[in-house]
Amino acid sequence: MAKYLKMNTLLILLGVILIAFIAVQLFAFNSQRNIETYRYTVIKKFDTFELRSYEATLFTSVKLSTKGYKNSSSKGFSLLAGYIFGGNERNEKIAMTSPVAMSLEDSMTMMFMVPKELKKEMLPKPNQSGIEFKEEPEKTVAAISFNGWANDKKIEKFKKKLIVALDAEGIDYSDRFYFLGYNAPYEVFNRKNEVIVELQADALD
Repeated sequence: MAKYLKMNTLLILLGVILIAFIAVQLFAFNSQRNIETYRYTVIKKFDTFELRSYEATLFTSVKLSTKGYKNSSSKGFSLLAGYIFGGNERNEKIAMTSPVAMSLEDSMTMMFMVPKELKKEMLPKPNQSGIEFKEEPEKTVAAISFNGWANDKKIEKFKKKLIVALDAEGIDYSDRFYFLGYNAPYEVFNRKNEVIVELQADALD
């Protein structure tokens, strides 16, 4: 009897965990459908990448002293999420947007897009002194996508893959590479990631 009760309790616990997991994933899926994204127009598609034109956009940003995605992503996300969830002089919440962007440099910068309805002068002052507002100008980029969970090895792999593809097509690019992550940390399915690079001004002439 004791063994039967123990097994029943375990099955109930597993059932509760499964239901909670499904609920979280459904919430994440519905949230993604309603979230504002970084707007772009596709200029041309290739086999492994595409060329895009992004419009000028305002971001909140924080520069990190750590190197690499693994060491920088959680710290940067925590700082910027703290700001938009009320860590500012007005305790004001700002809507989350997608994707989260990270510059792929020695000192990485993480950026959250500011919702289009908000202008720089409308934003509350951050409580954290390292958070700044950065206006990204209109730009043309090349983008390559990959699924699953991002890590330093994958990001470097697809950065190199993008470089090889651009060299093969004779498309000139800059040294400004970025990682774009489209999913919340708790999302398991349909994860989308990208590596993009800004093209030289005359790359498509």
